[in-house]
Amino acid sequence: MTVVVVLLLGQMAVAMVTTAVRQTPTIDEPVYVGTAAVYLEERSLRYNPEHPPLGKLVIAAGVAVADPRLDTGFDGDQGELGRHLLYESGNDPWRLMFRARLPVIVLTLLFGLVVFAFARELAGAAGALAALALYCLSPDVIAHGSLATLDVPAAGFVLTSVWLLWRARRRPRLRLPLAGVAFGAALATKMSVLPALPVLVVTAAVSVWCAGGRRRGAAAGAVVFALASVAVVWAVYLAVDPRLRWAPQQPVPALRGLRGLLVELMPFPEPFRDGMRVQFGLETHPWEGFLFGRVYEGSLWYYLPAALLVKTPLGVLVLWAAGAVTVVAVRRLRPAAPYLLPAPAVLLAAAMYGSRDFGTRYAVFLPMFLTVAAGCVLVVRRRWVPAATALLVAFVAASSLRTFPLYLPYSNEAFGGPSKTRFRLHDSNVDWGQDLGRLADRLRERYRGERIWLVYKGSGVPSYYGIDAADPRRAPLAEVRGVLVVSDSAAAKATGRLAELIDSSRPVDDVGHSITVYRR
Repeated sequence: MTVVVVLLLGQMAVAMVTTAVRQTPTIDEPVYVGTAAVYLEERSLRYNPEHPPLGKLVIAAGVAVADPRLDTGFDGDQGELGRHLLYESGNDPWRLMFRARLPVIVLTLLFGLVVFAFARELAGAAGALAALALYCLSPDVIAHGSLATLDVPAAGFVLTSVWLLWRARRRPRLRLPLAGVAFGAALATKMSVLPALPVLVVTAAVSVWCAGGRRRGAAAGAVVFALASVAVVWAVYLAVDPRLRWAPQQPVPALRGLRGLLVELMPFPEPFRDGMRVQFGLETHPWEGFLFGRVYEGSLWYYLPAALLVKTPLGVLVLWAAGAVTVVAVRRLRPAAPYLLPAPAVLLAAAMYGSRDFGTRYAVFLPMFLTVAAGCVLVVRRRWVPAATALLVAFVAASSLRTFPLYLPYSNEAFGGPSKTRFRLHDSNVDWGQDLGRLADRLRERYRGERIWLVYKGSGVPSYYGIDAADPRRAPLAEVRGVLVVSDSAAAKATGRLAELIDSSRPVDDVGHSITVYRR
C-alpha cells in the first residue's frame, strides 16, 4: 500500500512541478509574491490586506530561497509591486515564480496524506487509496496546487481541521486544540472560510460529547476550538509585524449596517477586519461574468454548480454523489456525515452567494472533502462495487492525464474537453494569463517576422518574453492585418472594437487552450 501511495503522490508531484515550470505568472500570483517579498524584507502588512498573511508566508518560504532584489521605498499599488519585482528589478521571473510555487506544491501533497488518512479511518485501505487517487488526479487541485495562490492552502487547512475534529471523538484533549489551530491557519490564509467557523465550533462540541464529555465539557470544547483559531490569526499577523503597524496602501471602504457592526465586533487584528471591509467592498463591484456563451453583470447563484459540472471529471462526479449518499445511508459511516458534509456545503453556499463568478477555485475544497466521501463507497458490500469503483477511477485517470500539462483549462468529455472550455467559461477556469511563455515560443516557431497584434489578459509583460506586439484596439480597423492574438478570457467578453476584430478574423492556432491566434 505504501508503494501505491508514493506512486500516486509522485505522479501528482510530477504533474504540478511540470506545470509550474512552464507557466508564466497568473493574474493573482504577482500580488502574492510581491507581498511575500515585502513581508520578508520590510515586515510590513500594508499590501494585499484583503487576504491574511499565512498563505503569503508559505509562498515567502520559496521567495526567500530565490532571494530576489526588492527596491526599498517602492510605493506603487499591489499589482504594480508584483510587476516591478518580477520584471523591473533585475530578477528572473521564471526562477522566482517557480520557487514561490514550490511551497504550495509541497503543502498540496501533504493535504493528500490528510485525505488518505481520513478516508482510511472511515473506509479502510481500499477506500483510502481510491480517495487519494481521486485527489491526486483532480485537475482543479493540480492546477491550483501548482500556483503561488491561496485557494488550495485554505481549503486544505479546513479539511485538516475537520479530520482532527473527527479524531477528537476519542482523544479530545490533544486533538481539539490542534483542530482549532488548523482552522485558524485556514482563517489566516483566506477570509472566505469564515462561514465554516460556526459549523466547526458546533462540530467541536459534538466531538467532545461523543468522547464522553457532558454538556459543560462540550461547551468548553467549542470555546477551546474557537480560541485556538483566533489565536492563530493573531499569531500570524504578529509574525509579520510584531508591532502590528497598520497603514494600508489601498483605501479601505467604510462598512455600515449589520455587516459593519459584525466586522467591528470580530476578535481579530485591525488589519484582518480592514481586509474584511475590503472584501465586502469588492462584493459590491459590478463584476462581469461569462457562462455558456452568455456575458452577464453581477452573479448567478448557479454559476459554481454549472462550472463544477464542466470542470470535474465525469467519474469523479459519479463517485462524489455515491460517496455522499453512502456516508448518510450506511449506519457505520453515519457518524462521519456531520463532519464530511456540512462544512463544504456551507462554504459552497457562501461562494455561490458571492458576486465574483471567476472560477471553480472558489470551490476547490470539494475535491478534498468529497473524495474522502467517495472512498467510502467501498464500504458498501456489493460484489460489483469494487470493480465499478476501479473502472471509474481509471476513467478519471485517463481524463486527467490526457490534459497534462494544461490543467487550468480542463473540462470533461461531456463538454468537449480542454479545447472547448473557452466557449463555456472564462478567467481562472481556462485563461488566467498562464500561457504567455508558450505564446512567445509559438510566435517564434510559426509566425516569425509577421506583424503581431495582441490582446493579452494577464499579469505577465509580453515584451519580457520577446513578444513585439501592438494593441489592435488602438489602431484603425483597416491597419490591423497579420496575426491577431487574443486571450480567451478577453475574447469571451469581447464587445465593440475587439468583437468586431474577432468576428472579421479567421482562427488559425491555439496556445495552451487559453489563447487563440487569428489571421487577418
